[in-house]
Amino acid sequence: MGIKAALPRYELYCYTVVLFLALLWAGSWIIEASSGNVSRRAFRESVKPGWHYFGRKMDASDFEWVMWFTTFRNHILFALSGHVIFAKICSMVSPRNRSLIYMMYGSLAVLITMGWTYVSLILSHCIVLYSVALIKRKWLCFVAGLTSLATFKMEPFNTWQEGFVTGSFDLQDVLFYGGCGFSIMRCMSFALENCEKKDGSYSFMDLIKYNFYLPFFFFGPVMTFDRFHEQANNSNLTRKEREMWNITIHALVHLGAILVVDVFFHFLYILTIPSDLKLVKQLSDWSLAGLAYSNLVYDWVKAAVMFGVINTVSRLDHLDPPQPPKCITMLYVFAETHFDRGINDWLCKYVYDYIGENHDAIFKELVATICTFVVTTLWLGPCELVYIWSFFNCFGLNFELWVAKFFSIPPFSTIERGLMSEAMSRRIRGLFNAVNFWQIVLYNVLALNSLDFAQLVAKRLLLKGFPLSTLSVLFVTYCGVQLIKERERKQALLDDPEPVAPPELGKQKAE
Repeated sequence: MGIKAALPRYELYCYTVVLFLALLWAGSWIIEASSGNVSRRAFRESVKPGWHYFGRKMDASDFEWVMWFTTFRNHILFALSGHVIFAKICSMVSPRNRSLIYMMYGSLAVLITMGWTYVSLILSHCIVLYSVALIKRKWLCFVAGLTSLATFKMEPFNTWQEGFVTGSFDLQDVLFYGGCGFSIMRCMSFALENCEKKDGSYSFMDLIKYNFYLPFFFFGPVMTFDRFHEQANNSNLTRKEREMWNITIHALVHLGAILVVDVFFHFLYILTIPSDLKLVKQLSDWSLAGLAYSNLVYDWVKAAVMFGVINTVSRLDHLDPPQPPKCITMLYVFAETHFDRGINDWLCKYVYDYIGENHDAIFKELVATICTFVVTTLWLGPCELVYIWSFFNCFGLNFELWVAKFFSIPPFSTIERGLMSEAMSRRIRGLFNAVNFWQIVLYNVLALNSLDFAQLVAKRLLLKGFPLSTLSVLFVTYCGVQLIKERERKQALLDDPEPVAPPELGKQKAE
């Protein structure tokens, strides 16, 4: 059954009302838990003074958000604004050399921020991986690249290399590991693309230009070398119609998202509550479900805003960067689940799609997903929590294929095609998607919060809350999935309109 299967309008209205009321109900429980427990010890450590005039405190437990938009906001804005101004002036003077100009500004900014020993460390890894790239053996590029990445993710090598960086400031660890990790991924992309180059090899300067582009250097996203090299060396800097308008709108949307998150942090302490398990055990099942879901939504918003700000700057440089991740609310399949589209595109191009090909064979898909999550585990940093997260997400991705294969064989395929309407097929698929949605939530919330919190949510929703809480949460999720499918149906009709039947011959003739 196709994606264009429609449901009656009144049915969709009912789904909308149910979903809206359920979100309000769960939100009211979280607001009550946030307001009534401010004096608890866990809240004192992470809930800081906020809006003094309104008597509201702010959830400040997310270091990355606080770093980006409060503590180091001015420093980050200064660096990115300087890049935009400097790059624009120099691009107007010499558009052919703009990639070199980007590299010079980025290298200078990194040098001033982190020191010459840090730049030397990055360059040493670049030299090693460039030397390997000249051999043009993909397996050797992977071995060298993953080994270099492991030296920043595993003891004692990471501590030893960190010791080369002198000075001390609050942001140093984040910038050190962020810049090193993304540099290795970019070097691996360069090496793998060099293997595909038939005539000669790319120069070391091409790698340096690619790696030291400041907007992407510390925080990503990763843009594969082939795309960056083509776009950064394009001297035709004419913009499409209304492109600057679209960039401005996106920037305003990101600013609005920052303000909305700031408002929510003063009323919903969704990041602090999961750290207090004694309080969590006292919450209702609906509160736990809403808390787990809202944590994933927040993490998506954070990623979308952080990458969106960087992408706005890169689009001003006439680049087409990786898009922000797909909203978690719109996800009900593991194949589309990611929080960093740049890393996701990198993994898909060089590992997942390369091994899995068309993702139709069960064994190839299993090998492809295992290899993908092995690299992902190393990228995130090997530890018990990451191992568990990788295992369950790898299982979920394969389980989707197994279920799809199982129901594509007779008699199930025959029943769906011959005895079932398209609308009924969409409803039944929606039930499976609702279950899958909560698998995605539970498998990922353990990485965002803690294993104990994820276990508690699973026990309450699946065991202690069965059948009332379990079925009611799944029904609300089913309503949401159907609304997502309706949005996808409308988009599919816009992308591929159904052909209009020609008028009957008799009606074309005038009487």
